[in-house]
Amino acid sequence: MLSQPPSTTGLELNQTPKPAPSPSSSQSLRPSPPKSPQQKSPSLQQKSPSPQQKNPSPKPKPKRPGRKLLAFDRRLGARFIAGTDEAGRGSLAGPLVVAGVLLDYGSLRDHRVRPLAQLNDSKQLTPAGREELFRAILACCSKVSVRAISAREIDSNGLHRSNLAAMRAILWELAPPAEICLVDGFRLGPTAPEHEAVVDGDEKSAAIAAASVVAKVVRDRTMRRLAALYPHYGFSSHVGYITPGHSAVVRERGPSEIHRRSFEARCYAEQLSEPDAA
Repeated sequence: MLSQPPSTTGLELNQTPKPAPSPSSSQSLRPSPPKSPQQKSPSLQQKSPSPQQKNPSPKPKPKRPGRKLLAFDRRLGARFIAGTDEAGRGSLAGPLVVAGVLLDYGSLRDHRVRPLAQLNDSKQLTPAGREELFRAILACCSKVSVRAISAREIDSNGLHRSNLAAMRAILWELAPPAEICLVDGFRLGPTAPEHEAVVDGDEKSAAIAAASVVAKVVRDRTMRRLAALYPHYGFSSHVGYITPGHSAVVRERGPSEIHRRSFEARCYAEQLSEPDAA
């Protein structure tokens, strides 16, 4: 039996394909009619909006770092947790301020805990954010303790020793009722209440972060008040930390009564050497 030859692709059987028009045909020489305004080329036609353009993605929810910090404290399993931290450790002028905060996790829930959603390390907050959290912390916490160590005391006893002594005294004021005491990175020695040193604690624990905010706000307010007594040093802007402008004033006028003379600052050495050179 003879096999039937395969049909040509795209052609029916017994159908002869039409010959292609020759280049000499009159059809190929006629110019194509101009396109009407409605007949735009596909590349110029307006594209329909994509599904993403029709339904834009929702805005990201605001971050609430305080939730993570509060969760860290709650995992410790105690009701009363105290945290302590300081502000002004590296400042050239002004006091060192140490604060302690006691949180009652038995009653810190619902509307009482919501204001702490933005709680964070004080260095991660804006001045306005710190002021807002400062008020929220005072409204939410069970107890607050603050101590200010003057520049003269720092010069006499040393910065680190003065800091540890203030932290020990504050924790004794909070414990009891504090069941767990947390310190940002330091061990306070056997004369302090039982405590835990948390490395980078102001970024992990709500109690320590709250103490850091209180200490920072109290110190900044203090330095702004001291700026009225020492108007030449610009304390209202740099709050006692070393800046080019602050160093220039110290070289010109010398340190004030609230400057820490025990610090080895270059502006002190340059100020003392100028009279000898003259």
